[in-house]
Amino acid sequence: MAAVKLVDCLLIACLVSSVAGEISRSPHLKEEYDEDDLINEHEPGEPPPEISLNSIQHNNLKRYKCHSCEPPYCLRTTICYNAIQCWKSRVRESSGIESVTRGCTTDHDQLPLYCRSPSLSVQRKRHAGGQFQIECCAGDFCNDGDFPELPALQPITEVGGPYTEQLIYVLKMAAAVLGPVAAFGAVGLMALYFLRRYYRNRLCNENRLDPDTYYAQDELLRATAAGDSTLREYLEQSMTSGSGSGLPLLIQRTLAKQISLLECIGKGRYGEVWRGIWHGESIAVKIFFSRDEASWTRETEIYSTILLRHENILGYIGSDMTSRNSCTQLWLITHYHQLGSLYDYLNYTSLSHQQLMLLCLSIANGIVHLHTEIFGTQGKPAIAHRDIKSKNILVKSNGTCCIADFGLAVMHSQSTDQLDIGSNPKVGTRRYMAPEVLDESMRTDNFDSFRRADMYALGLVFWEICRRTISNGIVEEYKPPFYDSVPSDPSFEDMRKVVCVDQRRPALPNRWASDTLLSGLGKLMRECWHQNPNVRLPALRVKKTLLKLATTDHLTGLDDMEICV
Repeated sequence: MAAVKLVDCLLIACLVSSVAGEISRSPHLKEEYDEDDLINEHEPGEPPPEISLNSIQHNNLKRYKCHSCEPPYCLRTTICYNAIQCWKSRVRESSGIESVTRGCTTDHDQLPLYCRSPSLSVQRKRHAGGQFQIECCAGDFCNDGDFPELPALQPITEVGGPYTEQLIYVLKMAAAVLGPVAAFGAVGLMALYFLRRYYRNRLCNENRLDPDTYYAQDELLRATAAGDSTLREYLEQSMTSGSGSGLPLLIQRTLAKQISLLECIGKGRYGEVWRGIWHGESIAVKIFFSRDEASWTRETEIYSTILLRHENILGYIGSDMTSRNSCTQLWLITHYHQLGSLYDYLNYTSLSHQQLMLLCLSIANGIVHLHTEIFGTQGKPAIAHRDIKSKNILVKSNGTCCIADFGLAVMHSQSTDQLDIGSNPKVGTRRYMAPEVLDESMRTDNFDSFRRADMYALGLVFWEICRRTISNGIVEEYKPPFYDSVPSDPSFEDMRKVVCVDQRRPALPNRWASDTLLSGLGKLMRECWHQNPNVRLPALRVKKTLLKLATTDHLTGLDDMEICV
């Protein structure tokens, strides 16, 4: 017996030594033996492995054999030994692809992870997550058969597309950042509005005059003006006599103190235009920014030119420099025309043939007077406007026009052959610039070059007027020149490409071909805006052509303009 027991002990010791030696020889096996669970997979028909140390420690649990295979299709099946439970599962990814697998649980600590927790169903969020279903059982090869089924995939409606949540997040961040900025901006704008309103009211109150002051200034005006004429008579006389420009200098120096500003009627890059009251008459006050002193000086100089007064040139009263709330203001006082600029007038008025000819003839008449030099001791130099456009032309109550804004004008006198360009660095409005101005090929030492540039712009203004003329019951809405070719605020390069490179001009509507007057004006426009400056018609030729067209169309009522050829 002692010998038998000794043999049994030696066998057990050999078995333990064999297992320990095998573990020491293979690090991989050693790692597997050190874990709590042991899954031995073999091909069908192979004998089970030797019993591990962990299995000896848990020999009180019943163990099973299970099917085992790998996802996604579970094609190659093996056997899992020493299992506590068997399981099979089906998994559906967020993309909708499904996979199946079988396996076993060899450690009781893994049971809560696999078999004692309910099957999870995770809804997709931001394209992550999925669904799975697992079934556990106890018994040899009990995980055979069909795999568990998943519920039908419910379509997830994402309002606005797959990027809705990202978009909402971005919008929330933008609102968090821009919201306070917008709020502060709104408060600032409101404060600026009320400050500006307060300033205007204060300015008007400062400009209001009491009756005693009016009386004293009336006496001063009567003493200065010719004879005993009233203000209205003096203005009418100075407009028609052609003997000078503006009021006497003594009165001009006190104009700002005599004028009450009532309302702002326009704004521009130069400053603001206000309607004011001067001795009971409405006048226009153009208030320049201090940075635009060069424009104010030049315009005052041009308006002060001898014999400049003309019915189609804006009537000039005087200029003054004043200080308001520690701010220097440069005032240019002119006649007031309630219909506003030609640009505003065309936006809300459709024209008849007669209205069309009144506008075009009066504009051409004004340019003829500007471009023409009058010789004599009280003569007038030739003047080129350099910024002809519909916003610089005013419409009078009788349906004719007058030309305004001479801040960029140039003068030329044949007797001295001097070209007075002035010191203003501005070059005009880009939309109305002639090709030679845009490509910088114009001769700035030749006065005729400036006159031809004016004629190019005049052709564009005629096009604006003709579009608003009713013919056969049809009229186009107002559009500025090149509205369909350049942005609303075109750059110099935009205009250069369209006018110089592409050599494009505003399109003439097809309906003009059946209208004698509009067809003739279309031909006149083409000759005005020709690419070659030398081919363009002079202002006097344009005026004669317009009169001829008016006679051909049998228009009446044009005699009131007293236009002589």
